[in-house]
Amino acid sequence: MSDYTGYTEAELLHTYSKVDPLDSLILCVRLAVLVAVTLTVPVVLFPIRRALMQLLFPEKPFHWLRHITIAVCLLFVVNLLVIFVPNIRDIFGITGATTAPTLIFILPGLFYIRIIPKNQEPMSSRPKIQAACFTTLGFIFMIMSLTFIGLDWMSGEN
Repeated sequence: MSDYTGYTEAELLHTYSKVDPLDSLILCVRLAVLVAVTLTVPVVLFPIRRALMQLLFPEKPFHWLRHITIAVCLLFVVNLLVIFVPNIRDIFGITGATTAPTLIFILPGLFYIRIIPKNQEPMSSRPKIQAACFTTLGFIFMIMSLTFIGLDWMSGEN
């Protein structure tokens, strides 16, 4: 049984390029990925920009300068990530370490605490305390995961 992990790179298309760098199928797939990413950025940028505008300027009316400034700042951060993050595995790690605890632990607990009125069930009730503990556990998992990812980056090991 041969070990293929030494021959596989983090970016799968780079691995295929080692076999035949001018293979037209691989070049077409690379072009398709480039087009998909280029067309996806505005779709993803819109809700992020809108959420930031609601968070930072909730009472202010729409203003083009603020709109464009936030978009340029977001694109700048995305470009910095593209330049400085060596491979997509690190992005998936950060995304998984933040979204999984948020969706599984943090948001359900916070929704329960927020949705059930205080006059119906006080914050000192057993279910709300359990929901708060559940939320806290999610934050602990998130901090632990991000710490392990940071330690992995600092040590330089895979």
